[in-house]
Amino acid sequence: MALIHAFLVITMRANQIVSGLALTLFAGAVGLSSYLGNDLNLADQPARHAFSSVLPDSWRHARVVGPVLFDQSVLVYASWICVILIGLYLTRTRAGLNLRAVGESPAAADAMGINVARYRYAHTLVGGAFAGIGGACFSLAITPQWVDGLTAGAGWIAIALVIFAFWRPGLCLVGAYFFGAFSGIPFTFQARGILTGIPPELFQALPYVMTIIVLVLVSTAFARRRLGAPAALGRPYVREER
Repeated sequence: MALIHAFLVITMRANQIVSGLALTLFAGAVGLSSYLGNDLNLADQPARHAFSSVLPDSWRHARVVGPVLFDQSVLVYASWICVILIGLYLTRTRAGLNLRAVGESPAAADAMGINVARYRYAHTLVGGAFAGIGGACFSLAITPQWVDGLTAGAGWIAIALVIFAFWRPGLCLVGAYFFGAFSGIPFTFQARGILTGIPPELFQALPYVMTIIVLVLVSTAFARRRLGAPAALGRPYVREER
């Protein structure tokens, strides 16, 4: 899917939003994923393999910090490592600095001898791979099975998360736990019998309400000026149009 998206927006210069929405509909809950899942009866079969906690029981059962830090799957710890590695990659390596140059000014990067299309293709594919891992977390770690509409639109929150983090890996991790906390609040309240008179749908909408609030706050002129998106974000580049 990432390769198709890259071909459409980089080679064919299609609009990124239109291409992304089309691929989401084609491959999402109303398209290819739903067709394959229902055709193979995946909803009736639990996952054969699932990610679970890998640390010793004594660590996982430690008071306070045990459930928070040590009772996690390997995917959680891998996400922390990825944040560090990606931060170093973008700020301390030549390839990462070239990528940032492509995002800010592809014409200037091209003049420096950087292959703009190659960088965009490579990193779009890597981004698609990370998105695939994120989706797999639902069916292999959070809920070890497949059901139609399993992600419940959580991928859209990921887009808001990138904007909330101002395209910075460290803030992205903080924002992920921020949105995750609001996603977990309904289940915690329900398990402990707190605010039982309030419809559960209201709590389930909290992550999406917070998404809207965060987008409004970070869209201020000051935020855009100091911590805004790459200047060439979403803009196709062709050498002849410099």
